[in-house]
Amino acid sequence: MTRYTVYVGKAASLSFLQLVRDTVSQYIGPSQFSHNVKSEDMLETETPRDIPPAPDDTLDSYELLGYYRAYSSATSGFIYVLSDAEAMDILDGLINPSARRDKTKMALADMIIAIGAQSTKRAPSTEQAERFFFSRAQRSAFEGMLENPSLELVRLFLLMSFYMLGACRRNTAFMYLGVAVRAAVALGLHLTELVDAVPSPEQHQRAQVWMSVYILDLLVSSILGRPAATAALRSDAEHSFVRYTQPEGHMAMGLLASYKVSGILEEVIARMYSKEGASAEVAESLLAKLKQWSNGLPGPLVEPPNLDFEEPAARRQIIGNLHIACTYHFAVIIVTRPFLISVLGVRLARLHGGPVNWLSGDSLHEEPAHSNMATACTDSALYMIQTCSEVHRSGLLLGNMCILKAFVFAAGLVLGFSMFSRREADPPLDQAYKEALEILRVLSEQSAQAAHYSEILSYLGNAIAEQRQQLLHHSQQNKSRYVSKLFSLDDRRPSTEIRGGLETPARADISGIPPDSNISDSWVDLQRPNFMDSLDIGAAFTALDGMQLPVWDSFPFIGEPFQLQGRVNEAN
Repeated sequence: MTRYTVYVGKAASLSFLQLVRDTVSQYIGPSQFSHNVKSEDMLETETPRDIPPAPDDTLDSYELLGYYRAYSSATSGFIYVLSDAEAMDILDGLINPSARRDKTKMALADMIIAIGAQSTKRAPSTEQAERFFFSRAQRSAFEGMLENPSLELVRLFLLMSFYMLGACRRNTAFMYLGVAVRAAVALGLHLTELVDAVPSPEQHQRAQVWMSVYILDLLVSSILGRPAATAALRSDAEHSFVRYTQPEGHMAMGLLASYKVSGILEEVIARMYSKEGASAEVAESLLAKLKQWSNGLPGPLVEPPNLDFEEPAARRQIIGNLHIACTYHFAVIIVTRPFLISVLGVRLARLHGGPVNWLSGDSLHEEPAHSNMATACTDSALYMIQTCSEVHRSGLLLGNMCILKAFVFAAGLVLGFSMFSRREADPPLDQAYKEALEILRVLSEQSAQAAHYSEILSYLGNAIAEQRQQLLHHSQQNKSRYVSKLFSLDDRRPSTEIRGGLETPARADISGIPPDSNISDSWVDLQRPNFMDSLDIGAAFTALDGMQLPVWDSFPFIGEPFQLQGRVNEAN
């Protein structure tokens, strides 16, 4: 295994995580959250070397239908490159020798099964099917297909990228997505005038494939903080894509909604994470666009389906709506997170009795506009987790949800940072934080990345409890300057660190949540999985100077980037 230096931009959740770690360490001293040796590397799983054998029994039509339903639910709201009729026709070639399709279409059928098996609750048979069919599709993709761009090639590499996200190999997913984008550009899929020039049936296909490529590219690039391959390629004639997708039902309706909000997300990154830094005026204009987009969503995208939740069509619609809602909340978080950092820095300094060295000036005054943005950031994270928790309680979450786990982690960090800046518990925030941990715990059964996120947020929960205990003890010590309690059987002698005051580092190893805390003990009881890699963000945040983003939350290709030591297999 070879070690590479990989780039993770400062707008990524991992960069925000480093700022939160530095802040937590400053106020409570070393802890498992701020000094966790298991989190020194970007988690990338190893490339499996062994190729699994073919399933013992040929897949029947019932199994194929089950895998397709899981695939269509997992990709709903993000990817729509095959209609139900097209997909079933391609899959038919796997069980009907007389219906054998060409090599590329067979590779697409393999990817449908691989993603479907990956998204299904884990069992030995599904794991074998997932690995076998993906390996076969991957071999086909690199045996001559790259020489001639085609619509099938774009579809194939797009689905391979999505699969790699679920397999915790985000660098590979990023590169496969680049192939899909370049092939799409070579075919002119991003140009509506070329869409108009092809026959009617192909117009729908070209438009939907391009929108799927654009959506996934923006989401992956935003999560990793890297420049999008589709940057500046978004068509100005968006109305042309609208008329190609309107007749197609809920899947196409969701795809178009995601395409539009992804365009706003691209603008967010371009305007908020630039050398000029963030401004409340720009943020307000972007939030207004997001609000206008949400107000224009059709009813089927914001209402539960008129079907029993046990029906596959209902599950696909609900998960698609969940994906769209979470994308919206994620965009709001990205817009407002810079102001959250600024406001919570002031509140923490005030909470601990004065300015700290990374605040400019002596004033601890909050700008009203910044405070409103910070509230919007916390509210958006709260709404995202509440929505995900509702779907989870309904038993509709899939076994592996590659984009959702990153969304939940980003929202959990926002909630945790907000909780750390408060003296006392805020029940809605605490409850949402517990729900975020529960969702990640469930997803961690099939995802090492979700387990990694769960561990990080669990340690942050312990740090929040430690902070509250220290503040409570400090408050009790300062109740009266004239009298103090001399003797008690119930009191425990405070630690040397707490007796020395809040500015003295707390104990380095926090084994559990203090009894005086309002944080749920469930944070400590979460099982901590073993990780093959850990996270290390080399650069630390320095002085916070006003609202200049390059100092504390810059877009990846502005200023000095974080260098993240990641373990990436050579095959990636």
